[in-house]
Amino acid sequence: MLLKEEILDQIKNQIKTIFDPEIPVDIYELGLIYNVKLLNNNKKVEVEMTLTSPNCPEAQSIPNNVRKAIEFLDLFDEVIVKIVWDPPWDRTKMSEVAKLALNL
Repeated sequence: MLLKEEILDQIKNQIKTIFDPEIPVDIYELGLIYNVKLLNNNKKVEVEMTLTSPNCPEAQSIPNNVRKAIEFLDLFDEVIVKIVWDPPWDRTKMSEVAKLALNL
């Protein structure tokens, strides 16, 4: 049986495979993932995330890709991805890796 930290690491690694099509950095490093919760004895995952802009042209596909990437692990009965706008995303949420990749 996997430990909670191992499960969260696997989820993070899956999320890191998803890129904003307009920015060459994965959405985890961009700081778009605000929270990942394991519920129901680690059988349910709830992800709170945002987008770089409410007008993001990928507003439907990015959250759907997050859900599919986590479902790929085949560890969960349910994966819920919630889009939140508070706090709004800005560049301060980016990791140092993202800032270096974007020369910021």
